[in-house]
Amino acid sequence: MRIRLDIAYDGTGFRGWARQPGLRTVQGVLEVAITRIIGGDPRLVVAGRTDAGVHATGQVAHLDLDPEQVQRLPRGRGAAASDPSDAAVALAGRVRGVLGAYPDVTVRESRRAPEGFDARFSAVWRRYEYRITDGTTPYEPLERLRTTTVRTSLDVGAMDAAARSLVGLHDFASYCKAREEATTVRTLLEFDWRRENDGVLRAHVRADAFCHSMVRALVGACVAVGEGRIGVDDVVAIRDVGVRTSETKVLAARGLTLSEVGYPADELLAGRAEQTRRRRDQE
Repeated sequence: MRIRLDIAYDGTGFRGWARQPGLRTVQGVLEVAITRIIGGDPRLVVAGRTDAGVHATGQVAHLDLDPEQVQRLPRGRGAAASDPSDAAVALAGRVRGVLGAYPDVTVRESRRAPEGFDARFSAVWRRYEYRITDGTTPYEPLERLRTTTVRTSLDVGAMDAAARSLVGLHDFASYCKAREEATTVRTLLEFDWRRENDGVLRAHVRADAFCHSMVRALVGACVAVGEGRIGVDDVVAIRDVGVRTSETKVLAARGLTLSEVGYPADELLAGRAEQTRRRRDQE
């Protein structure tokens, strides 16, 4: 039985998503909580492995249960007590109970996954948000853990133009932290900037997938444009060179939040997962 979990977390106190010996991670904390409920050795498969300090409001994972673990799922009364789908829905509440009051990670929803669903390989896109305050924005202490501060005043119009110029299918090696034998070709579906009413600059970035540190590197390039250190056209020129440059910085993880993961219709989930696996095998 496969269960889909919708997850949110404040990444400040975590060393990223992925389980690591001796370190506090999102996966590690959740798997310990789930083990207390259903036993065994549960393993979460996630849509996007976020780095240390990165937050999420729309993370998605799946969990495969053996028959014994299914029997240990929380049960309701009456007819609901024998319905595994209802038990899958109730799992989220039990996990929240184990995590306690005011945790920095939560399972917002759980449900039985549709046939063919794979949290990672069925996904067709991921959306991130990045928040920046600059020299014109009042400092808000309550938002400091999810916002990066740039001391100078930024030209958000130039930043937006630079971001939009990068949209499309390209090799983003210049904006990725290299990993051996991993492709850096990605389809950037959306990238834009705007200044909100409270003065915060917010980027929305959506792509089929992201390379390691890609969003924070793209944001850093746009900040360089906003500061006037490079021109709008330079962000494309840097991309086309295909190697990392010292002209732009990778901005801090604190401003980055995974906000949404997109999936196709249920009948297309298995086909999408198989297509993604084949592509990854060829990389």
